[in-house]
Amino acid sequence: MLTPADADFLNRLPQAVLRAVRPADVEEPRGRWTGQGAAVACPRNAAEVAEVIRACAAARVGVVPLGGGTGLVGGQVMTEGPMPLLLSLERMRAIRAVYPEENVLVAEAGCTLAEVQAAAAQAGRLFPLHIASQGTARIGGVLSTNAGGVNVLRYGNARDLCLGVEAVLADGSVLQGLKRLRKDNTGYDLRNLLIGAEGSLGILTAASLKLFPQPGAEGAAFLVVPGPDAALHLLALTQSLFPGMVSAFELIHRQGLDFLSETMPEVRQPFAPAPGWMVLVELGLPAGMDPAAALADLAVAAGDLVTDGVIAQSDSQRAGFWALREAIPAANRRIGAVSSHDISLPLSEIPGFLSEAGPALAQIDRFRINCFGHLGDGNLHYNVFPCPGHSRQDHEHQREAVKRCIHDLVHARGGSVSAEHGVGRLKVGDLERYGDPAKLAAMRAIKTALDPQGILNPGAVLRA
Repeated sequence: MLTPADADFLNRLPQAVLRAVRPADVEEPRGRWTGQGAAVACPRNAAEVAEVIRACAAARVGVVPLGGGTGLVGGQVMTEGPMPLLLSLERMRAIRAVYPEENVLVAEAGCTLAEVQAAAAQAGRLFPLHIASQGTARIGGVLSTNAGGVNVLRYGNARDLCLGVEAVLADGSVLQGLKRLRKDNTGYDLRNLLIGAEGSLGILTAASLKLFPQPGAEGAAFLVVPGPDAALHLLALTQSLFPGMVSAFELIHRQGLDFLSETMPEVRQPFAPAPGWMVLVELGLPAGMDPAAALADLAVAAGDLVTDGVIAQSDSQRAGFWALREAIPAANRRIGAVSSHDISLPLSEIPGFLSEAGPALAQIDRFRINCFGHLGDGNLHYNVFPCPGHSRQDHEHQREAVKRCIHDLVHARGGSVSAEHGVGRLKVGDLERYGDPAKLAAMRAIKTALDPQGILNPGAVLRA
């Protein structure tokens, strides 16, 4: 906590930017941790952010950046150590500029992802990053965690959608990097260093974002497949038939639909009973193409790779398909996972991993497994749940063993134990266990060079 000797610290900050800590400021979505904070600073511009950081540096007070609070790895909550100052960019929500002819939009870090999407649409363009929490998640947090979502297959992660950033560094200096250039080979790429750093190297205050033409026609289908191996072959076929037009390719297991039936029966489902494995395919096609016809042609060309399917016949039906997909995590939370895993694997390793993970977990105990995710980019959410009649509290003593089992299998197949949610504080130990020693040494050297006092999000990504 801030000591009496530091009691005047808050008085040295610009009082117009301070507010009291609210419960939502120190909570995380899964309810596993409650953080702490002396106060919340809500600056109105980069100059005020810099003033706050300089004051924190002078007093050696840690700064924990707050976005929309949707992060799932504890990067936004500091539960231990000296009391930090929380820094929210909720007042920095301006769309500074839109350049439709350049396909560029400049937004402040406090804008929600949905606000950026709406501004792009108003200019006749598309900002394609799509996640379930887009109405709450802020661009600063989206970039700081290098968020992914369902459209990575076509458009890339958040890092791939950013041309330049404005950021405040640990000494209070402002990095003026809001360039709109597609080519700029003038030294180290500080933009990509800050993106994905989770606020541990600098505070992102604004970004130049890539826009795209809006698809002329969009279509989606739920297609039933015999298993994950068939799904991979279907992905390759879809990409060959519709090169550059596959927006999403989601793998979904029956368990996810069973959880929906159990906890959210109001969600309309495409099959009764639910099949074992299915994929949700979305195409973004040029104007004049019929997406329903294109998806029907895909199903025919797939032969035995597809055993059943439902094709959206309207935009409302397509939206319903995605509403179902985005309801799966909500159903998971109502069931209560023993352990959740955000993993990625080389595509060809996915069937082998899935075939061995279940039996490996059975050596620990009986569980239900809900595996779903973004097959097109190899990112799976492999979540382990108690069987009926039991709760996750019954397996609390096995949580670490379950996580270690899955992560060891992923690492052995050349995968990653953090695909799109980041490291935060939850996975610091995992990064130390599975990370390349040379990479970790370089990361620590960079942290020391850019934040020698360790005030920026202490304990996130790297152990404090």
